[in-house]
Amino acid sequence: MSTAAQEAKHRQLKTKSKYSTRVFNRCVICGRSRAYYKMFKMCRHCLRKKAHEGNIPGMIKSSW
Repeated sequence: MSTAAQEAKHRQLKTKSKYSTRVFNRCVICGRSRAYYKMFKMCRHCLRKKAHEGNIPGMIKSSW
């Protein structure tokens, strides 16, 4: 999906709904509303993917 399409999808999901309680935080990459991290503005799936690619400074993969 192109960046413009992602932005359009994100904008559509963030539009004001009929009731204020229906507004959710959404991942800026995929639009997922669940498992959202406020600090990164991403869902857990996208956060993990970006961390493995090394695109998040200071974040390393933990293993034990």
